[in-house]
Amino acid sequence: MKTICLYFEIHQITHLKRYRFFDIGTDHYYYDDYENERTINDIVERSYMPALETLDQMLRDHNGAFKVAFSLSGVGIEQLEMHAPKVLEKLQHMAETGCVEFLAEPYSHGLSSLANEECFAADIKKQMAKVKEYFNQVPKVLRNSGLIYSDDIGMQAAQLGFKGMLTEGAKHVLGWKSPHYLYHCALNPNLKLMLRDVKMSDDISLRFNNSDWEGYPLFADSFIQRIADCPEEEQFYGIFMNLSAIGVAQPLSSNILEFIKALPLCAKQKGITFSTPTEVCTKLKSVSQLDVPDTLSWMDEERDVSCWLGNPMQREAFNKLYSVADRVRIANDPRINQDWDYLQATNNFYFMTTKPSGVGVDRGIYSSAFDAFTNYMNILGDFISRVQNLYPESIDNDELESLLTTIRNQGDEIIIKDKEISRLQAKLEKIEAASDKLREKVDGVPAKKTATRKPRAKKAADAAE
Repeated sequence: MKTICLYFEIHQITHLKRYRFFDIGTDHYYYDDYENERTINDIVERSYMPALETLDQMLRDHNGAFKVAFSLSGVGIEQLEMHAPKVLEKLQHMAETGCVEFLAEPYSHGLSSLANEECFAADIKKQMAKVKEYFNQVPKVLRNSGLIYSDDIGMQAAQLGFKGMLTEGAKHVLGWKSPHYLYHCALNPNLKLMLRDVKMSDDISLRFNNSDWEGYPLFADSFIQRIADCPEEEQFYGIFMNLSAIGVAQPLSSNILEFIKALPLCAKQKGITFSTPTEVCTKLKSVSQLDVPDTLSWMDEERDVSCWLGNPMQREAFNKLYSVADRVRIANDPRINQDWDYLQATNNFYFMTTKPSGVGVDRGIYSSAFDAFTNYMNILGDFISRVQNLYPESIDNDELESLLTTIRNQGDEIIIKDKEISRLQAKLEKIEAASDKLREKVDGVPAKKTATRKPRAKKAADAAE
């Protein structure tokens, strides 16, 4: 039986403010609060809430027959917590149906998978904790930033315990193969690979409202018919897109919500089901391994990482940022960690792209790629100075890790000893109470009430007085 896996990404840009060279060392706050609040409220009203209201109603109308998956970046969740908690509440309400799956992804929505394995693993685990907190789910399927994937990244995902991973059904990787099958990682067959159907996904997210497109207008019944007409042995159809495609990329006036709403009924009429990513990985068998020696993504025609790392400015910023990755991870300072998450986000590098693209690049406050690079490097210069001031360069990473481990171990030992002292004090009080009762029975004299023993610190203070 053919099944559709419908997945939406939710990520929100944290906008950086104008930061001059002369601000380095004097101003450690890097964000444009007004722009962050304005943009998230705009996208929530135009896209997130109308789309989620519709999907929520679909879940309840179809009694388990309709299923959907979401992935939220950690930094995106933080923005929603501050400015639009109703989005998180709506997602929690939807999760109660049991037909919604939440996936793992890097907390920062960054490029750590291309730079540092320890940083990548920590990034994912941090986001998973957030998903557990809000939706009481432990993600079993991973979605990397921009659907970035390679054999090596797949191997690490498998080592982290994931059953499956989403990535792009790129032509240069698939060749003659179809994206409508389940594959597995070339370096670890335990990791299933679910591929995005590029054409079907982009027909909705990019072309739906384009009157010059040969497929315009697109109707739900004809869309489902295309799936029904595929060979019977092709069983899986990955429709992956950003949630903002509904309402922003494709305005609500285009009737995009009516299209989405009609999909389950049209699918049911053709015997086509909906499944979550974990269900696909569990129920379907892989047909073969997928060899991806070079990194791919869902961005641009090349489907690679050149939109983030394609020019010298981007690579300079990337290398500079991740040069302190180990030190940031080892130090584990809360303020540094928060800035680290925001500075890793892919959009910071995308603003610096110089690639010609059919889709215009919205650079926000920046007038050019060089302007974006200059502003980011000023901020990065201050950030790295803070990291180095916290733990001087004279202390290398190994020495720093050893020192901090010793400090943490000493703290743990103190806690353990305090607990042992409390346990022994309680045991001693019980022994004294039992001794008093025995003396009362033998001598016939009422036992004196045993005073509660004071902690050592309290005794010492009393003695001093």
